[in-house]
Amino acid sequence: MSQDSDNNHNNATRGMSNRLTNYGDADFSLFLRKAFIKGMGYTDDALSRPVIGIANTYSGYNACHGNVPGLVESVKRGVMLAGGLPVEFPTITLHESFAHPTSMYLRNLMALDTEEMIRAQPMDAVVVIGGCDKTVPAQLMAAASADIPTVQLVTGPMLSGSHRGTRVGACTDCRRYWAAYRGQDIDDAEISEVNDKLVPTVGTCSVMGTASTMACLAETLGIMLPNSATAPAVYADRQRIAEQSGTEAVRLARDGVTPSRILTPKAFENALRVLLSLGGSTNGLIHLTAIAGRLGIDIDLDAFDRMSRETPVLVDLKPSGEGYMEDLHRAGGLPTLLRELKPLLHLDTMTINGRTLGENIDAAVHLVEQPVVRPRSRPVYAQGGIAVLRGNLAPAGAIIKQSAASAELMQHRGRAVVFHSLEDLATRIDDPDLDVNADDVLVLANIGPKGAPGMPEAGYIPIPKKLATQGVKDMVRISDGRMSGTAAGTIVLHVSPEAAEGGTLGLVRDGDIIELDVSANRISLEVDEQTLESRRQETTAPPREQPPMLGYRRLFMEQILQADQGCDFKVCRPESHCRVPTQE
Repeated sequence: MSQDSDNNHNNATRGMSNRLTNYGDADFSLFLRKAFIKGMGYTDDALSRPVIGIANTYSGYNACHGNVPGLVESVKRGVMLAGGLPVEFPTITLHESFAHPTSMYLRNLMALDTEEMIRAQPMDAVVVIGGCDKTVPAQLMAAASADIPTVQLVTGPMLSGSHRGTRVGACTDCRRYWAAYRGQDIDDAEISEVNDKLVPTVGTCSVMGTASTMACLAETLGIMLPNSATAPAVYADRQRIAEQSGTEAVRLARDGVTPSRILTPKAFENALRVLLSLGGSTNGLIHLTAIAGRLGIDIDLDAFDRMSRETPVLVDLKPSGEGYMEDLHRAGGLPTLLRELKPLLHLDTMTINGRTLGENIDAAVHLVEQPVVRPRSRPVYAQGGIAVLRGNLAPAGAIIKQSAASAELMQHRGRAVVFHSLEDLATRIDDPDLDVNADDVLVLANIGPKGAPGMPEAGYIPIPKKLATQGVKDMVRISDGRMSGTAAGTIVLHVSPEAAEGGTLGLVRDGDIIELDVSANRISLEVDEQTLESRRQETTAPPREQPPMLGYRRLFMEQILQADQGCDFKVCRPESHCRVPTQE
């Protein structure tokens, strides 16, 4: 726990006298603060209670957070029932489809905003409400840095919809139908029709994408109430969870239980196990790395890969399986998976409700007959959802979501077809004269943390239209960017170092041979080092923006770290002192 946290708590709440504005007279500062907040109608009795901040991330641009106003009211009810004073405040909110150039570019800005608003304003604990992909990571990064008692609350997944009798949901089916449209399997009328069916309610994506992955990881970490990750956004369950979160926040405030006591190396190891067994989003690894990094904890990619070999995918949800999040909720939620993983977990890690992870698992309802979470003897995929790759193309590592890849492409050798930027991709990918065939390897460079900037989810490179119309559904694709957790395919991501940092990916040329061997954890460019060095000398850095970069863009470009360090800002990470997985 930081010294600031010790001073703020000392196992007692300080309410409105917490973090006083500095006028050189503490008594006057409190007098002035109370005078102004009484303009909101508060009494002295109300202002004497523990203050629980509620981070409100509602936005008209963010359907994933469409239920936030109701959740805020439920949190307030829980806080007041426990004797606290709830005070909501706004922060930045992000929606994956409404952030230019990408929500990942703005995740760290949201983390900074949330952290500083928590630090700046009087609160003894905070409930942070997130949902869409980058909001929960940003809030947990902020909580780790601010280190005051925190409860994470998620908005919950949307329900699935129906299109012509077929069950559909965002956003795996978004990509599936769009691929069918590009391949001319469906026409303009049907793609317009399905567009109305993919998002039938508010809430986050209904599959095991990044939002659902992060909700499950937050519950595993212990920073969220048990069995609170999967309840759909429109269910009454979600409102009850919000009320209970408010009540729990008051207890945490009184006990002074901060995130640094919950987010331990063993808790992160548990989260990595769950990420693998969920068949969860590849983005989850970047986000866990960033959150852990705020606490001086490093994620060991090689040890993570060893964990993957012994941690099977057990959750039968899209994109690795067939079901939707509401199915997992009906199957007992995350505790059903945690029960299957008990032999692989640290059951003694503490959670925000004062119980250990093992105690929470034992207390959960045990459904014997349910079709969503497989037993370890009958996995969806025998190994973890994500594998780590290394080689001369990715000296610092790359990853592949092997549970959502094509088995016949897991060992593949092919000719590179290279796109040097997003603009280059957009210009040429559907050119009928593009020299490409189904056995080639599509390479997209300069979409990493700096190259794009912001590491967009463009790693899901579309199949060239000339091949899509021939029925080609998958190809090996490689980039220094990311892909949506809802996507599937044989896609190598997070190649580090990125092309913009001098990585080998930027030296690949059309016709080079690339070999992928997932079983050997290898991604190799079959070009000798002398040739690569010659290309390196010929490569000139792209021109800087004109006029010179200012503001957040400049901060981002000067501070952003690579994917293997979570794409956080250098100034936000203390010196590392512990590695995860832990060594027994």
